[in-house]
Amino acid sequence: MRSKNPILFLAVSSFLFFITSCKKETEEFKTESIADYLPLAVGKYITYRLDSTVFTNLQRNEEIHRYQVKHVVDAQITDNLGRPSYRIIRYLRDSLGTQPWVENGTYFITPLTDQAEIIEDNLRFIKLHLPFKLNTDWKGNKYLSDDPYASLFTFFNDDDMNEWDYTIDQFDNTTTIGGKMIPDVYTIFQIDESAPVTDFTQLNPGSRTLASDKYAKNIGLVARDFIMWEYQPPSPGSPPNTLGYKTGFGIKMWMIDHN
Repeated sequence: MRSKNPILFLAVSSFLFFITSCKKETEEFKTESIADYLPLAVGKYITYRLDSTVFTNLQRNEEIHRYQVKHVVDAQITDNLGRPSYRIIRYLRDSLGTQPWVENGTYFITPLTDQAEIIEDNLRFIKLHLPFKLNTDWKGNKYLSDDPYASLFTFFNDDDMNEWDYTIDQFDNTTTIGGKMIPDVYTIFQIDESAPVTDFTQLNPGSRTLASDKYAKNIGLVARDFIMWEYQPPSPGSPPNTLGYKTGFGIKMWMIDHN
């Protein structure tokens, strides 16, 4: 039977064809898993070179102490929330590796479906979060107090540390770490703030806060920069040649070996 209105028929047909041909196609994003970038198994280890910045002589000298540090997955356990977790033992020795390893504390890693939590010194961090793609961000310190290092250091660097935004801000197909080419590395940026300090005679306060991690596929953490210190100048009216002081710490570590 013919249409009584061929013009209407053609218009409707053209509209249906347009809708069908312009149907939006969506591609599902497939992210790698937490285990890809934080593989955990009893016996796995990573060894790092560690440069630790400390302030001595009444916090008026800045020194860098150099070590090797090994992180070993010691056992699978259950955390205080009943979740499967792993106990990591940290070992320390001299930077040249001539001395025996000495145990230097423990921490815990709890890998979840979409994130990885690390508990160290009773501080709980979310170090990784899905999806693994550029610009993914999350509150990695949301479980911390306003000033989590207050019992150790009299600085302001950690004020509102629980508001830091962790961001996946770089991916390298290959990058050089510790003189080795490492493939598939994500950089997790946290913070980078500074107020310049020239020396301990400076009359203005200053500070440095930097936090950034690098994770490699099938390896885990391969590099870390974590610096938090504050400089306080000499008090007004202090005798000539009085020095200011720094309080805080600095950690720079990079992988030199793993299994």
